[in-house]
Amino acid sequence: MKAKDILKTMKPYKPGKGIEEVKKEFGLERIVKLASNENPNGFSPKVKEELPKLISKLEIYPDGYAAAIRKRVSEFINVDEDQLIFGNGSDEVVQIICRTFLEPGSNTVMATPTFPQYRHNALIEGAEVREVPVVEGHHDLEEMLSQIDSQTRVLWICTPNNPTGVHINKETLQSLLERVPDHVLVVLDEAYYEYVEADDFFDSLSELDHYPNLMVLRTFSKAYGLAGLRIGYGVGNSQVIQLLEPAREPFNTSTVAQAAAILALDDQEFIENSLEENRKNKQSLMEFCEEQGLSYFDTQANFLLIHLPISGDEMFKHLISKGFIVRSGEALGIPNSIRLTIGKKEDMERIQEEMKQKLDSGVK
Repeated sequence: MKAKDILKTMKPYKPGKGIEEVKKEFGLERIVKLASNENPNGFSPKVKEELPKLISKLEIYPDGYAAAIRKRVSEFINVDEDQLIFGNGSDEVVQIICRTFLEPGSNTVMATPTFPQYRHNALIEGAEVREVPVVEGHHDLEEMLSQIDSQTRVLWICTPNNPTGVHINKETLQSLLERVPDHVLVVLDEAYYEYVEADDFFDSLSELDHYPNLMVLRTFSKAYGLAGLRIGYGVGNSQVIQLLEPAREPFNTSTVAQAAAILALDDQEFIENSLEENRKNKQSLMEFCEEQGLSYFDTQANFLLIHLPISGDEMFKHLISKGFIVRSGEALGIPNSIRLTIGKKEDMERIQEEMKQKLDSGVK
């Protein structure tokens, strides 16, 4: 049997260490996972309350069109229903976009580092990947624009960017969109949209009619806390959505995920409380970094990319031995740093103590 040659050079996505694995390895009773930018408050209690009812008809295939959640999302973000496509997390929508538009001979442009699945799926489809290094955590949009040619199909922009957390302001994005050729699909990945506080954040949905080649991705995995159910969506011009639909698997989002997403969307009080706690705890972490002389990227997400005087791997090993799972910057393409998800207040206080102890010790 012969697989695609490109797959021989690629590695599967490697998530951070699991909680049970860390417990066993270090003999710990309690582990705090701050590596995957999940909501430390979990998910809406309304979802939890209704879950027993949601699993009553699992023998029946889900609604492939996702009609109910489609209707609710269209009302919530004020777009037409035919402007939406749903996926098994927004990362599946990334895969669908790559399936639809990319092929050998085409190319796609993205920042580096950014969400790795853009590159991963593009390579599988045989496209050339053109990566432009970020500058102080920001997309170098002018250089990305210069990489576009007649064979470019997709331009990926993650804002706020993962793993740096920085956003692209309205004026800058508007200028970019005015200059991107019509044959290039511009994908704005807004997985962390709910966490954004910046006044100058680009109102992408209001610009969809003006830019037919613009598409926006959002997810229920982050602020809404439904990462385990896997549901996200893309919003774009209805003609673009029609092109994408044949590349979507017929029953790609589950019955439970669709119903839970509706309940989660209806509980905006939970979202507001989560965002307020995130804001306070993020501010506390930034103040700690400043006290310790640690620089960080100005994040608009629910995580902080912190620069260290030691390697990210070294800090990662210290923290995991104390029961905290974070992401080492070495694995993310930003040496001497860690990416730390904002957690609960008591956990953030504890991890700051552990970080300070490591930094004060000077042990390498």
